[in-house]
Amino acid sequence: MKFLAMMFLSLSCAFAGGSNQLETVDYVDVNKYLGKWYEIEKIPNRFQRKCGATQANYSLRRKGDIKVVNRCITKNGSIDTANGRATIANYETNAVLEVSFFFLQRWFGGPNYYILDLADDYSYVLVGSPSRDFLWILARTKTLDENIIENLKAKAETQGFDTSRMQKTPTWPSDIE
Repeated sequence: MKFLAMMFLSLSCAFAGGSNQLETVDYVDVNKYLGKWYEIEKIPNRFQRKCGATQANYSLRRKGDIKVVNRCITKNGSIDTANGRATIANYETNAVLEVSFFFLQRWFGGPNYYILDLADDYSYVLVGSPSRDFLWILARTKTLDENIIENLKAKAETQGFDTSRMQKTPTWPSDIE
């Protein structure tokens, strides 16, 4: 099954079950958060199993929600894309969002994208789900200093994530600019 379909189904089911609240950053300036992010590390999941050089791009839509475009290069060299949308679930902080990739996501509903740490200059971010099954380290560049990665993992551990499961995202030679 394609990356997109698996991603939709997995996100719907996994995020719906999480009820343990996570501690987020105090505030996210949505306009600064928009743009391209490169995946540095993640807890492996089924929908990204064949992906490398993974990117997420966020842009503001006219309706006030956020357009989400996730792209990766598969092992056979093709580009796989998932289009979705995000709505802010906590306007006090803008650090909790509900991300959906098709209408079924809404049936399971609930916030599923928690910004757990964010660089002051918006150069890297730690994102997780209440289920603790999903965790990503993203950066504005394709690489990130190992000390920063280790500090982000330590923060995630304090919130109950098993960071020993995290894997570096493959960065294959081709790029998906």
